[in-house]
Amino acid sequence: MTAQHPDHRFLPASERLAKWQATGADTAAFHGGLYAVRCRYAELGLWQLLPLQRVLLGAESRREGAFGGFHHLHQGYRHLQMFSVVTMHGPLEGDTPRTPGLALLDLLRAYAHDCLHYGSRRRYISVGGKSTRTQYGINFRRPSGQSYSAADPLGSPHTRNLGIVMEGACDREARRVTRETAVRFGIREPDDPLGRIAFRDVTGTLSDEDVTAGREEEPVDEVAGYVERLRRYEAGVNRRYAVFLSEFAPHEEEDLHDLLLSAVISGDTRGITAWLDARHGPGTFAGTFLTGAYFAPPDVGLSA
Repeated sequence: MTAQHPDHRFLPASERLAKWQATGADTAAFHGGLYAVRCRYAELGLWQLLPLQRVLLGAESRREGAFGGFHHLHQGYRHLQMFSVVTMHGPLEGDTPRTPGLALLDLLRAYAHDCLHYGSRRRYISVGGKSTRTQYGINFRRPSGQSYSAADPLGSPHTRNLGIVMEGACDREARRVTRETAVRFGIREPDDPLGRIAFRDVTGTLSDEDVTAGREEEPVDEVAGYVERLRRYEAGVNRRYAVFLSEFAPHEEEDLHDLLLSAVISGDTRGITAWLDARHGPGTFAGTFLTGAYFAPPDVGLSA
């Protein structure tokens, strides 16, 4: 699971947090946020969280200039292994974070996000001896690989893709818990530009200027590459999901958001379908997301 990061050393998050605490870092914010995640997700129907021992947290890198955090390349939840691979936010050469408060918030955001992936309804079948996922949350996939909904056009400001909707819902919830934790434990926005944009990212408070200002065609180092990926993720996932909520649930965004997350956890689309039908007419869910290629024969339309 960590083969793509040969330069970093990975430890279970529980061990890494203990090392941080042993060096004097106050990890209370993470554990306080963890309690908030447990309470909130139980309301949504998720009673079992991803064990911290199954979260591999990388640091102590041998690569000069290595920079980690939520937007580090090739990390996230591994659904077949049921493990999460993440990295410490900030420079990765050491074994403790340079800015502990921000690193704890970044880890909390990643953990809360991946707990929802861990708790999402999944169904697998065997195709040619290979385990193939045919359901994830409220999204479905043919054994041939054809997804229920099509990819969004490049640069689209809105979404009609269930993968983006579910990813956006998971991150909106994770960042809400992180934002509330930052307030509760008095972790404030750093003064430096990099710390400022990272703090706004983990707390879901990025401005339009944060997303568009100073973008580089070719990032010159890992820090610049990290910031560019942060901005692309914000525009391609979180902003599209926010537009989706405003389109289909004006003045009821949080109601629709909660229904979506509960449906992703249970895998039952009946509640969200009825809610959308009541406001936008029968067949809204399928009319919004379903692509005709989903019903095509295996050798037709698979590129969609």
